[in-house]
Amino acid sequence: MTALPRFTAHNGFSLPALGLGTYALWGDAGADAVTAAIGAGYRLIDTAFNYENEGSVGRGIAASGVDRGEIIVTSKLPGRHHSTEKARTSIEESRSRLGVDAIDLHLIHWPNPSQGEYVQAWAALVEAQQRGVVRQIGVSNFLPEHLERIERETGVRPVVNQIEVHPYFPQSEQLAYHREHGIITEAWSPIARADALLEEPVIAEVAAAHGISPAQAVLAWHVARETVAIPKASSMEHQNANLAAGSVVLDPAEVEAITALGRPDGRLFDADPATHEES
Repeated sequence: MTALPRFTAHNGFSLPALGLGTYALWGDAGADAVTAAIGAGYRLIDTAFNYENEGSVGRGIAASGVDRGEIIVTSKLPGRHHSTEKARTSIEESRSRLGVDAIDLHLIHWPNPSQGEYVQAWAALVEAQQRGVVRQIGVSNFLPEHLERIERETGVRPVVNQIEVHPYFPQSEQLAYHREHGIITEAWSPIARADALLEEPVIAEVAAAHGISPAQAVLAWHVARETVAIPKASSMEHQNANLAAGSVVLDPAEVEAITALGRPDGRLFDADPATHEES
């Protein structure tokens, strides 16, 4: 079992450098994939209300036989549940679907700034943490201006911000902001659209230098930048390969070369947190 580096937030909470993304892992097959991943050594499992698979994720965790205290399960509050009462109910529903007494890490999925209720959603998460039904609280896809507002209005800073990060969209400035404020960065879609990215010559060169696959080279790049990557993997082969990337150490020049793949139009889709609205 690979011993992964851990990254630590301002309050001492920490996450392993690699976790399991579960988007599109549904039903019995999804539950089985989660169970297998935990057996392989994953201890961070990421889901969301809008993924419509919290039940399968919960069953997979329960079937793993691993002590519940060893596993960090994450879920996310959807955009349509930002108002105070809807947020409270949504948190309870996620707990019920997952079959857990407390969710280890609960995030706001998107700020939905034109809706203007993300502070209410954050206050509901703060309250849930105070009641003990959520252990740690964070956000996803928040810009610095959103992070500063929720802390200013509630006095509570997130421990995590899960954002789009991959070599085509490296987000160096946002990562620096997170480090300065003790916020752990999690990367969704950490290998972008894999086919195109993994054919990049610089990634092939780094992979060849270390005797690893291009996908492992990208995940090692995330680890080097202290970004928690949560790639989806349904097969045991991919799950094990992803975990193994956590022990690969890239040198600074290799990290810089991969980061240089960043593009002005590097987002995977039109999802600028300043304007994007999630339902």
